[in-house]
Amino acid sequence: MITKNKRLFLFSFLSVSLMLIAGSGIAQSKKTGAESFLFNDSHFHLTNYIQEGITADNFVEQIMGSKVGRSALFGIPVQQQWSFQNSGKFAPSYYLQSDAPLYYYSFTDAYIAMQYKGLSKEQQDRLDPMITGFNPADMYAAKHIERVLRTFPGVFTGIGEFSIHKEFVSSKIAGEVASLTNPALDSILDFAGKVGLVVVLHNDMDMPMAKDKTEPVYLEQMKEVLRRHPKTTIIWAHIGLGRIVHPVGLSSTPSGERSSTHLEIVTQILKDPAMSHVYFDISWDEVAKYIISSPRAVKNTARLMNTFPDRFLFGTDVVAPPDQKFYMAVYQMYAPLWKALTPETSEKIRKGNYLSLFDEARKKVRAWETMHIVK
Repeated sequence: MITKNKRLFLFSFLSVSLMLIAGSGIAQSKKTGAESFLFNDSHFHLTNYIQEGITADNFVEQIMGSKVGRSALFGIPVQQQWSFQNSGKFAPSYYLQSDAPLYYYSFTDAYIAMQYKGLSKEQQDRLDPMITGFNPADMYAAKHIERVLRTFPGVFTGIGEFSIHKEFVSSKIAGEVASLTNPALDSILDFAGKVGLVVVLHNDMDMPMAKDKTEPVYLEQMKEVLRRHPKTTIIWAHIGLGRIVHPVGLSSTPSGERSSTHLEIVTQILKDPAMSHVYFDISWDEVAKYIISSPRAVKNTARLMNTFPDRFLFGTDVVAPPDQKFYMAVYQMYAPLWKALTPETSEKIRKGNYLSLFDEARKKVRAWETMHIVK
């Protein structure tokens, strides 16, 4: 005979069991959904060089759709000036369309925050907004980053993409030129490390059109910066490459010694224990053109990535795309690389490494906000 207490116990046991089964089903469903995504995007610009673009809602629903799981979300930290004296009635929308200067545009952070706050919780979970609207040559830049966090708690995951040396762009910015030796940069990276903000940093490894017989101009300074900030997670955007900042080649030095290749330089950084906090993204179609330029280039890149599968991330570096087809073009350019990688490495570069870095950053930043921001 089943007593009342036994019936209650059985009922409770069955209820808990059903809940566990249902939870398992939901978890499995979420896992399956995540596996169906092609990639997570570590490098995406919602707005362009005149602070125009698409809405965050449109990006999530129409552009990411069922193709992309998660994405970093940032604007562009500088505004292209429309100088009537320079271009008359032609309104430039890109920095190569005018000789007029660029200037830092701090409102971009408020715009990104409000776009994010206007989304549903489900949509927000797919995005990681980033702070970009600061001047890296300004000793007050770290204060700006802190002020943004205090004004919009629960929103931001990191800082960047911001630039130090960038072909064509650096020389156009009004005021003091950013530098790897400026203590303002150190204060920014120190603060990011203290808070847990992930950093996406653009710095060309070399000057445009440099000769291969010399070592990259900015390499040693960049490595010194990286070594000085071991507690800060730094993603070196575009592997240090640019539109005309090409990979370091195989030419000989005047003494007859062969200079290091770009992949050898990256390998040295990846092997250095003092730079275990440094990662590389392969965003931008201009970077893809180098990697897929030949079967040999694909093979050598794949070998490096298969050796260090946890240290690379894929990003599109697309700016305000008009539709999903345009947005997906960079990912599709890399088809030869995806094929050359092991399945495990491909999965990490396209998805897993993003989740590891940005999820950890989310957790740390929210913890800092809880401790430092009065509710």
